[in-house]
Amino acid sequence: MTFLDDFKPAHLTLTAESPAFWRVTFDNPPVNVIGPALMSDLKTLLTELESNDTVNVVLFDSADPDFFLAHYDLAADPALAEALPSATGYAAWVDITVRISKLAAVTISAIRGIARGAGSEFALATDMRFASLEKAVLGQMEVGFAAVAGGGAGGRLPALVGRGRAFEILLGGNDYDGALAEKYGYVNRAIPDEQFEAFVTDYARRVSGWNHQALGEIKSFINKYTRLPDAEFPLHSDAFWGAAGRPEFRTTASRLFDKGLQQRGPLEYHLGDDIAGIAQA
Repeated sequence: MTFLDDFKPAHLTLTAESPAFWRVTFDNPPVNVIGPALMSDLKTLLTELESNDTVNVVLFDSADPDFFLAHYDLAADPALAEALPSATGYAAWVDITVRISKLAAVTISAIRGIARGAGSEFALATDMRFASLEKAVLGQMEVGFAAVAGGGAGGRLPALVGRGRAFEILLGGNDYDGALAEKYGYVNRAIPDEQFEAFVTDYARRVSGWNHQALGEIKSFINKYTRLPDAEFPLHSDAFWGAAGRPEFRTTASRLFDKGLQQRGPLEYHLGDDIAGIAQA
C-alpha cells in the first residue's frame, strides 16, 4: 500500500495528477475554516511530503468557489489542535506554516474565493499565489479582534509587498480583491476566472516536469535570502493566543458569532468590511 492508498483525509482531497504533481483540494463546509481535523490532515500530508523525492509540485485549491480558506476555526477548542504532533515543536498552526514553507516540493495556492486570517497566512506560506481576478479576496482582519496575526503574516508580507503596504494590510484589516492583491504583490498574478483553472494547472504541470534536485536547489537559495529564521514565527502565535484570552477579543468574537461568523452568510462574505463596525461598536 502507498501513501495515496492509505491517506483518508476528512476535510481535503488529494489527487495525484501525476507522480510529480499533486493537487490538494480543501473541502470543509460551510466555509472552509481551519480547524483541528483539517490541521491533522495537513500534518499527515506534510510528513509524507517531507520525505518524498518524487513530488515536484503541490497545488492547493478549494472545492468551494467562494471560500479558499475562510480563517481559523474560532469555535474549536484550541487544545485539540495543540494536542496534534508537532514536528517542529512549535504551536499547531506555526508548525504547519513553517513546514509548508520549507518543503522541497514547489507549493502553489490557487485562490478562487476568500482567504482571510489564517487562510491568507496559509497562502503566504506557500511558494506562489495565483488569484482569480473576479473571485479572490485576501485579508488579515486580526486587528479587529485586538490581536496580532498569529501564523506569521507580519513576517512574510513585508518581503512580498513592502513595509508600508504590510502595515496597510495588517493595520487596516480590509479585504483585497484579486486586482489590488496583484498590484501590491500579495499574489503573483490575478487571472480572469474563466482562464484561472487552466492557467494554474498548466503552470503547475510545467514546473512539475523539471528536475527534482534543480527545483529544490532553486528553492533553497530563494528561501535563504527571503525567509525569516523559523524561531521568529512562534512569537506571532504567542501574541495571538495571548490576545485571544483578553476581554476585547472574546467580546468581538461573541458579537461576530451572533451575526453569523463561520456560517455561509453575509458576514463571512464581507467580514473585512464589516468587522470594524462590529468590533468598534
